[in-house]
Amino acid sequence: MEVILKTDIKGLGYKNDLVDVKPGYGRNYLIPQGFAVLATSSNKKILEENIKQAAHKAEKIKTEAEAVASKLEGITLEIKAKIGDSGKIFGKVTTLQLSDALADKGIEIDRKKISINQPVSTSGEYEAEVDLHREVKTNVKFVVIAE
Repeated sequence: MEVILKTDIKGLGYKNDLVDVKPGYGRNYLIPQGFAVLATSSNKKILEENIKQAAHKAEKIKTEAEAVASKLEGITLEIKAKIGDSGKIFGKVTTLQLSDALADKGIEIDRKKISINQPVSTSGEYEAEVDLHREVKTNVKFVVIAE
């Protein structure tokens, strides 16, 4: 079943992408939630027209995302966590903590666009991936320190 995405969905695609999904997933989740529309011929023509009109805006958004990515390259965040005697963290470091730390530095990034790829179990230096745009992804370094 082909659908046109109306929003970015992690692991599936970005807004205005034409993706092939299983019929149940499309009919029972994507379309009722408003995340996608059925890819009929008329909807495809509307999509093409919208893409033509949005090309200029998309270029501006991409350059803004690249500017934010260049800011993130030189930043190392400090995340405080409670650490036991054995050196392990109580609880976990979340993307919300990273988003708040970036906001303190003056960079507003939604926590849903940040992903931590390796488990954070001890103090030390780690990296998280930030998905700023469909073509712009960068890594941000963070250090977990004892509270």
